[in-house]
Amino acid sequence: MQNHKSSATSAAAIWPPLRPFIAAEVRLAARAAKSPSTAFLYEFLRFGVKQAWACLFGGIAVALMLVTWRFYPAQAPLARYDFLLLCMLGVQVALLALGLETWEEAKVILIYHLVGTAMELFKTATGSWIYPEPSLIRLGGVPLFSGFMYSCIGSYLCRVWRLFDFRFTGHPSRRWLIALSAAIYLNFFTDHYGLDLRLVLFGWAALLFAPATVHFKVWRVHRSMPLMLGLILVSLFIWLSENIGTLSRTWIYPAQAHGWAMVSPAKLGSWFLLLIISYTLVSLINRPRAMDVKENALSRECEQQAA
Repeated sequence: MQNHKSSATSAAAIWPPLRPFIAAEVRLAARAAKSPSTAFLYEFLRFGVKQAWACLFGGIAVALMLVTWRFYPAQAPLARYDFLLLCMLGVQVALLALGLETWEEAKVILIYHLVGTAMELFKTATGSWIYPEPSLIRLGGVPLFSGFMYSCIGSYLCRVWRLFDFRFTGHPSRRWLIALSAAIYLNFFTDHYGLDLRLVLFGWAALLFAPATVHFKVWRVHRSMPLMLGLILVSLFIWLSENIGTLSRTWIYPAQAHGWAMVSPAKLGSWFLLLIISYTLVSLINRPRAMDVKENALSRECEQQAA
């Protein structure tokens, strides 16, 4: 007995441009399932493809930062930052028009965009980082495209949640997540006035997330990992992307004013806390579903029999 995805259950089926590929993918999966080694390689490849697809918005943003840094004309009538804003608006419209993003997801992403922009206004005013190039479309020291950097995180979480059919055991109450997120956001402002409760927030996050497990479906069955570990890994990739952003001088920290240097690993903690805010927003539209342990155990048994 084999449990391959059909077009009715495939996560790709929710996105119209991907539907023509579902049948071909099913045929490829059937061939891969003939031996344990090919099944392992296929699932590993499938995991990478799904992750890359979830990163579509963020990947485009990072690519645009690098390409415009290297090739955008210095004397162009449109400032680089304003060009980036138009590009990211175009990407957002295209995702909605092609059905690659739902309006519910777009609303959450917009909220996180606004939350991030408000924080950017405060942080740039206090000198935490700067945008070194001129632009026309900006608020204070913040070019408006910068909010899309936060949108990339929200987009990734929405897409990865759908693609991997997230299920949970021990998921924290969303009321507690909202309270924690509000405290995190407030702390990003109060730490400039001598009240930094970051260690308390880390401890609070550990209490909420440590008991939780996320179950994600790569292929035929749900695999699992601690939710806390998943958030830490995503934070790491955001930090790596931030290094690319500062390398392209899209924004820079004071220590990078005279030449690029790697962003301090201490920023990982900040990104972890910001990620919790984004996760909370996404969880409000994607209600965390409990994992059916018996159903998954049956799927694993069928997988073993097929191997």
